[in-house]
Amino acid sequence: MRIGLLTPSPDHPLLAAATALLTPRHHVVALDPATAPDPAAGDLADVYLLKTRTPRALAFARRLEERGAPVLNSAGSTARCQDRTAMADVALRAGLPFVGTATEPSLAGLAARGDLSYPVVIKSRHSRRHDLVARVDDPVRLAVLAAEWGDEPVVVQRFTPNDGWDHKLWVVGDHVFAGLRRSELAPPAGTGTESLPTDRLPAGWLDVVRRVGEVFALDVYGVDLLDVGGAPLIVDVNAFPGIRGQYGAPEALATLTLSTAEGAHRPRVLAPAQPVS
Repeated sequence: MRIGLLTPSPDHPLLAAATALLTPRHHVVALDPATAPDPAAGDLADVYLLKTRTPRALAFARRLEERGAPVLNSAGSTARCQDRTAMADVALRAGLPFVGTATEPSLAGLAARGDLSYPVVIKSRHSRRHDLVARVDDPVRLAVLAAEWGDEPVVVQRFTPNDGWDHKLWVVGDHVFAGLRRSELAPPAGTGTESLPTDRLPAGWLDVVRRVGEVFALDVYGVDLLDVGGAPLIVDVNAFPGIRGQYGAPEALATLTLSTAEGAHRPRVLAPAQPVS
């Protein structure tokens, strides 16, 4: 089988470990969508793994899909997870327990209005590396952020009291992995993620996480949850996360990759979304 990695970082631990499992019998090639030309006619891989989210990478993946190549995850599903407004809208329409989210055209405009009820969590509307994610407890903190991020489109989420731990759940095909990480919004900040056996999760949580994959048409994804009195509250969904240090994750990715390349698994198809303002 021919397997394409759409990424500028094929040495990422998850990809590198999965590649090591695949290469004894299969051909794996890394393509950086920022520089790689489209594959020639008749030279498509049997499956592509999309582990980058730049506009150019998404356009590259869409062209591959249009030519009939299976991509995990699809460009459309990946893009939907980058827009936090669309993410919240899709999740809430589907009945998922997602944190209430309001959208503001700019942080400066939000600060100028001065009508917030604190505390809140403010995030960049468009998820990317080094984006804005901050808890804001008063107008002084808001003004400081607005001075640096004034033109940034943002979402505003009511801060939900919790135990200060993020439950990180990752799904690769039929396999679910879990961990606990100290929230970046709840000092003291942690330094890593502690593995969490999935059988220690409250009843019903795994059903919620699997439902996320169906709603967002994702095969490899992460869900960040807060424990609110035993009930899960979703605060983020990530397409193709790193899943570092989770025993069995590379094996699960290699298995999913091969079953997709062989046609036994079909990547999930994204349903058309309602427009989001």
